[in-house]
Amino acid sequence: MDKDQNILIVLGLIGGSYARALTKQGYRVYAIDCSPSSIEFALKNKIVAGGAVEPTKELVGSADLLIFALYPHTFIAWIERYQDMIKPHALLTDVTGVKGCVVYRVQEMLRDDLEFISAHPMAGRERSGVENSDESVFRGANYIITPTSKNTPSAIERCRELGKVLGFEKISQLSPEEHDEAIAFLSQLTHCIAVSLMTSNDNPNLQFYTGDSFRDLTRIAKINDEMWSELFVLNKDALLREMNAFEREFERLKKAVEEGDKEEMRRMMKKSTERRTLFDK
Repeated sequence: MDKDQNILIVLGLIGGSYARALTKQGYRVYAIDCSPSSIEFALKNKIVAGGAVEPTKELVGSADLLIFALYPHTFIAWIERYQDMIKPHALLTDVTGVKGCVVYRVQEMLRDDLEFISAHPMAGRERSGVENSDESVFRGANYIITPTSKNTPSAIERCRELGKVLGFEKISQLSPEEHDEAIAFLSQLTHCIAVSLMTSNDNPNLQFYTGDSFRDLTRIAKINDEMWSELFVLNKDALLREMNAFEREFERLKKAVEEGDKEEMRRMMKKSTERRTLFDK
């Protein structure tokens, strides 16, 4: 990526970690965040070169690359309201966790002299905000680019370069639909399971008895309820298919336990072990 370009990050969620990583690589990074304390923190800690709590023509209009780390509905509203401030031929990208309901709409509403290439960094922390940002979460992680027929080869390559600069190990390319199908299982279903597990037992003393297995399984149960409830609804068809498939497998295991069928349990466990091994780095 060209280090002479200006990068504007509309903060929130994982945007602070993007800003840290890009600034450390020598890029000029600016930010917008509705929280004055977040901008103050980012400036004080030299995470960004400049910032504001409201979009301005000067700040938005100087950006060659704009990265949006917003909730889907907020992202769409931002484009509707402020895209006239963006200079011609700027490139836009995002970190949004669902694509089908966002990518096509943004591309349809965007000016003809702008291009939006969507991406999803498969990394993050339970805590959000620039104060908790950490560029190390990208190292060894996966990055998914979701182009459509409206995207140019040069924009796709620039997005791929961004992933490399940020430190992602594996960069994949999926259609928005393929992305949402995969994410329903890999991310959204896992959060559903963690939430359900944490709400299924209200014993107030369990934290004194737990071990690593429970902590590992429920790490993501400390959840941003506003963001994840929106993501679940926006991708509900794919998510419900995965929830139904999980229910069938859980019932299968439950039946094996009820009937004392160790062979069936072991078959499932061996299959589980074999599949999980593929994810080990």
